[in-house]
Amino acid sequence: MARRFRISTLVSLLLIAVMVLSACSFGGGDTETKNSQVLNLAEIQEPPKLDSAKTTDVVSSMILGNVMEGLYRLDKDSKPVLGMAAKEPEVSADQLTWTFTVRDAKWSDGKPVTAHDFEFAWKRALNPETASEYAYILYPIKGAESYNTGKGSVDDVGVRALDDKTLQVVLERPIPYFKDLLCFSTYLPQRQDIVEKYGDKYSLEVDTMVYNGPFIFTDWKHNQSFQVKKNPSYWDKDTVKLEEVNWQIVKDNTTLVNLYNTGKLDFTKLTSEFIDAFKDDPNTFAIYDGSSWYLEMNQTKDFFKNRKIRQAIQLAIDRDTFVKGILKNGSIPAGGLVPPFIKASGVDENKKYRDLVKLEPEFDPAKAKQLWQEGLKELGLTKAPTIELLGDDTTGAKANLQFIKEQLRVNLGADVQITSVPFKERLERGKTQRFDLLVSGWSPDYNDAMTFLDLFTTDNAFNRGKYSNPEYDQLIRKSKENADFKERFQDLKKAEEVLIDDAAIVPLYFRTEMAVKKPFIKDWYWSAIGPEYTLKWTYVETGK
Repeated sequence: MARRFRISTLVSLLLIAVMVLSACSFGGGDTETKNSQVLNLAEIQEPPKLDSAKTTDVVSSMILGNVMEGLYRLDKDSKPVLGMAAKEPEVSADQLTWTFTVRDAKWSDGKPVTAHDFEFAWKRALNPETASEYAYILYPIKGAESYNTGKGSVDDVGVRALDDKTLQVVLERPIPYFKDLLCFSTYLPQRQDIVEKYGDKYSLEVDTMVYNGPFIFTDWKHNQSFQVKKNPSYWDKDTVKLEEVNWQIVKDNTTLVNLYNTGKLDFTKLTSEFIDAFKDDPNTFAIYDGSSWYLEMNQTKDFFKNRKIRQAIQLAIDRDTFVKGILKNGSIPAGGLVPPFIKASGVDENKKYRDLVKLEPEFDPAKAKQLWQEGLKELGLTKAPTIELLGDDTTGAKANLQFIKEQLRVNLGADVQITSVPFKERLERGKTQRFDLLVSGWSPDYNDAMTFLDLFTTDNAFNRGKYSNPEYDQLIRKSKENADFKERFQDLKKAEEVLIDDAAIVPLYFRTEMAVKKPFIKDWYWSAIGPEYTLKWTYVETGK
């Protein structure tokens, strides 16, 4: 039976406000002031790498979104606007050939940004030797998939610098979201001379890369802090008001709140134990980050290859209690993979995907127990093996893991062992299938259901549990090639239904986070797509 979720009046109003707009600017109302264009922020994780051809995580994406710029970037409303592109491209009648003019812009070392920087970066990401997990996001380009999979030549990839200022891109077929893709980090430019100079050390320190965005990366004390400063070479530098932004890396929630209360931080996210304390603060706000959170089951192991075992786990977790009792932040219980804000692309631009595809979360411990016992019998087992549940090592993540462990213990009789590791290690262990159950999250790369649904095709690098279903693969493949957008939508709907019916994953929640910031921070724009936030337009309202 589907279980519905009701959030408190305060969080409801905040969440609605954030979901109406894909990005919001938050202002304050009290008298706190500051006398410089400097922000002091925090992240709970170390950025693993800043190589746009290889990065996969949200922290690195946020940094890249502020120190780099592609042909387009997301504006205040999370819509693509011109970045390194000087004007809108010339597009052929068949929507396949896009010709861009690169604006007069400079890298942070004074050298010009050219069309060659884009051609190099995209082809480097596609090079099989680069082993980019995100290479597939470039597959709309003609010849890209063939080259990346070793079946074609780099010379056949449809991206070419016709001269320093002109970039020509040829697509395999028309797609409704190509401009959105151009905002994504894998489509950022890279300087060939810098990449080749530093080799394996490229982007691992502040001085082993160059920058063409609003800010430059100026300091990085690994696992402690990092800093950016305004880029004096940025083409739109007059828009940028902040001179410096400092981030501490702090994993403990109590420490974060203490640093905020003592003025050492200008912002902090609020985990469940602090939400009540700040609920009446006028500077508390909701961040709908667009991410979907779920459990992946390691289907390289016989135990999780059993469909009834997977279905039992899916039915054994009470998501309603999870979001109300543990998260307490306005997150929404998930019955599917695609979150509520995603558009119904090609069908009705005024409606959302979830308006047309209803998948309610199910919690049925009796049926879960029955399926669990049937699955054990099919596997020839009288007792399930101990299950390792892998997640992050922050205080909030640990509380989430403990809840999931208890649900599986109480409702299935499962013996679950929690393993909490640093973010970077969690990513690496997921990549190499060193887990039984893995808490995973995915933030959208563009506003279309495909950004979530193609994750679980057999050959997708982010399919950490190695789920494989030929019907699912065929539906996704057809959807990527289908120019009939209404038929495409129906195939995506069917694919998600297959994914959930097969218990390929265990949907948990669509995340909303609560946060508090100092009132002097103005025009800070958050987005549910791509980089979590951009600081290009942000400024400090200084004291008089």
